Amino acid sequence: MSQSQRLFEILQILRRHRQAVSGNYLAQETGVSLRTIYRDISLLQSIGAEIEGEPGFGYVLKPGFILPPLMFSEAEIKAITLGVQWVTRQTDEDLRAAAQDALAKIEAVLPSELRHGLTDNDFHIGFPSLPAPAISLKILRQAMQQQMKLRIVYRDAGDADSDRIIWPIAVAFFDSRRIIAGWCELRQDFRMFRADRILEAALLADRYPGKRRELVKQWRAQVQEARDAVAQETS
Repeated sequence: MSQSQRLFEILQILRRHRQAVSGNYLAQETGVSLRTIYRDISLLQSIGAEIEGEPGFGYVLKPGFILPPLMFSEAEIKAITLGVQWVTRQTDEDLRAAAQDALAKIEAVLPSELRHGLTDNDFHIGFPSLPAPAISLKILRQAMQQQMKLRIVYRDAGDADSDRIIWPIAVAFFDSRRIIAGWCELRQDFRMFRADRILEAALLADRYPGKRRELVKQWRAQVQEARDAVAQETS
């Protein structure tokens, strides 16, 4: 639970109780220490929440407190809408729906004078001209989230086809292509695969070992090492 979620939860707990709520109860309900609760109460009081009480006696929220409206600058609103446009036009149906839902939630809490910025945007993201890959982004996301292996038929730059089992760990989006990074069991090393060169793809029941986050760190370190080596050769 993030701090913002915890602050909201504390307010909700206080709203549900007419009598004073102890700090220990708040700590138990939100899963944090008593000291953290004391800091959270002080923070809420500093932004205008009328919370009465003190450590050892409990806390009461006076009626009528409403969280302040979500505020963004016009530039921030443009950045948000541009990001939502990109997701809706470059990814899959689930992420498209999630992006649109997120934008609707933001619109619901924006002050009226700023809402026009959500639709009056002078930047536009085009639709991709890439051919549909054999593997969907939805399957890729599932494989990465659940650390599941993929069996693919891959065509390399020399038009040679090979069967591979890969551990997908990241997807990179470029103007002309998508790149899938992962561990290749055939090569026993990290490899990057162009999505448009994947001829067939199937999600396997096997899960790959370790943590994907750690594999991403190892892959990035390897990429950086290769870049440094090239830079030294050309310097």
